[in-house]
Amino acid sequence: MHSYHQPLPPAPRAPYPDEIPGAAAIFDPALLKAARHIYRTYYEVHPDDMQRPMGVAINRKSRRGKLIFSGPPVLLPSECFVPLDQIEPDIH
Repeated sequence: MHSYHQPLPPAPRAPYPDEIPGAAAIFDPALLKAARHIYRTYYEVHPDDMQRPMGVAINRKSRRGKLIFSGPPVLLPSECFVPLDQIEPDIH
């Protein structure tokens, strides 16, 4: 079965790490791995979704997170934001 997808529109500019409290924690490799998993799982389940996220808001302890499509994200104290350019650096 062949699938033909339109290219995704460019993502909105992700806020810079210094613009979001908690974004400095994105250098944790486990958080980055969890954010990539959340991002890829979403697109496996929703392959026809044309909207590209800005990144993932993720809980530092539980590694649960949500894709953020508009921003800047409002984060809880236990959360950090991983921008899309760090999740998939090869698409930027």
